Amino acid sequence: MKKFLIVGLGNIGEKYENTRHNIGFKILDHLAKKEDLNFETQKLGDLTSYKFKGRTFILLKPSTYMNLSGKAVLYWLNKEKIAPENLLIITDDLNLPFGSIRLKTKGSDGGHNGLKDIQEKLNTTKYNRFRFGISSKFNKGSQVDYVLGEWDEEECDNLPERLDKSVELIKSFGTAGINNTMNSFNGK
Repeated sequence: MKKFLIVGLGNIGEKYENTRHNIGFKILDHLAKKEDLNFETQKLGDLTSYKFKGRTFILLKPSTYMNLSGKAVLYWLNKEKIAPENLLIITDDLNLPFGSIRLKTKGSDGGHNGLKDIQEKLNTTKYNRFRFGISSKFNKGSQVDYVLGEWDEEECDNLPERLDKSVELIKSFGTAGINNTMNSFNGK
């Protein structure tokens, strides 16, 4: 059975729960709720697994805080013997309009400290990443406050549909492959 490691990036703790930076956690929580899954706290993160169309999806929310995510990613890739091409990292992206989706097979960290740490621990820039747009509607010098801020009312209204689309992307990644999924979802 083919296994996939789906990692949602975020920060642990109630104060971060509904922040833009925690979209990775939010997407995995949405999938877990839809499929009636429960996360269990294990080494370096909260995990659950989900079987779909002959595939096993291991969902990981690292407990290492965003900037040290690489340690949890590397540990669970090795422990579960998952091929690097079956890894998908879900993260927020300031450079994309709210709710837009961009799936890539490689690239820079784009100044994202979580991706930077993953890149260092995996020793490569070639890993699949699902970037969820949070837009850049903030004043100069207030990026940290914006990223760690909560969704505004309009974003909250539109989030459920975007979360559903994100869950579809994850399933497609495991069943249709990265290239078909990029063609179907990028820019949508």
